[in-house]
Amino acid sequence: MTAWLFLLPLPLGFLLDLCFGDPHWMPHPVRAIGWLIARLERLLRGLFPKTPKGERLAGVFLAVLVPLFTSGAGVLLLWAAYALHPGLWFVLETLLCYQLLAAKALRVESMKVYDRLRANDLPGARQAVSMIVGRDTQALTEEGVTKAAVETVAENTSDGEIAPLLFLALGGAPLGLFYKAVNTMDSMVGYKNERYLYFGWAAAKLDDVLNWIPARLSAWLLVVSAYLLGMDGRNAARIYKRDCRKHASPNSAQTEAACAGALRVQLAGDAYYFGTLYKKPTIGDNLRPICTEDIRRANRLLYAASFLALALLLVMRLGIGILGGWLCI
Repeated sequence: MTAWLFLLPLPLGFLLDLCFGDPHWMPHPVRAIGWLIARLERLLRGLFPKTPKGERLAGVFLAVLVPLFTSGAGVLLLWAAYALHPGLWFVLETLLCYQLLAAKALRVESMKVYDRLRANDLPGARQAVSMIVGRDTQALTEEGVTKAAVETVAENTSDGEIAPLLFLALGGAPLGLFYKAVNTMDSMVGYKNERYLYFGWAAAKLDDVLNWIPARLSAWLLVVSAYLLGMDGRNAARIYKRDCRKHASPNSAQTEAACAGALRVQLAGDAYYFGTLYKKPTIGDNLRPICTEDIRRANRLLYAASFLALALLLVMRLGIGILGGWLCI
């Protein structure tokens, strides 16, 4: 198999995701990772004392075992496929790249919220947005629903698309699976509530570390995308620099700030989670009221940033390959 063919699974997977998204009938590695996390949580909670120290130690074991097992399974599957036939490896690697990306699924789910709002169906919009956010949605106003959808698209520009692209470009499907395992752990156990304050600590910290570079890369790609799409690129850069740290997480406000600036709206602020009000700073300036159409604009930013990231990472991967070839001469 030529070196060029090792570059193809990533762009092919990217295009497959844009075309087909996440068909619910297809087995998906994230669902398998979620099953593994749930089973290991039950096992580890039974093995360790129900004390803060015991729960934190159990969470450390979870944070180590899940990504190692997930990426190890990917290595074994790809090795076995290559041993049978290089073409089988190519198909499996492409399929995994496709399944680890989420631009189309994010657009589809957020546009369900858009469609419900356009139809003046606020209860339906609340239900639709509840499928993609962690906050309580039953009492959200139309503005609150719209903000929640835009924030989710902005945050997942990094978590769901550009971060996986980066890890896939650096280490193929096994490293992409490693990242996805950590990200899924954080979404399942990385809460600062009574159940997960100690148990989910290690998963949340590991997710923060892995997303530090991708979040900042994604934010700057959103700024560039704002310029390319005729949005307010200058304001995107200004708000990003000012508000990128306005979140308890070191990464979550990065892309939200860039998106808020590009759209000239204000995001974030107080929100309810599991019935408890959490006070949060706002991100961006309220230069105009947020509107339903901003969900569509946020998705345009997502797609533009994704194409820019793919081009950048393919050039990077090609450059690494050429450099490696020179070093071997």
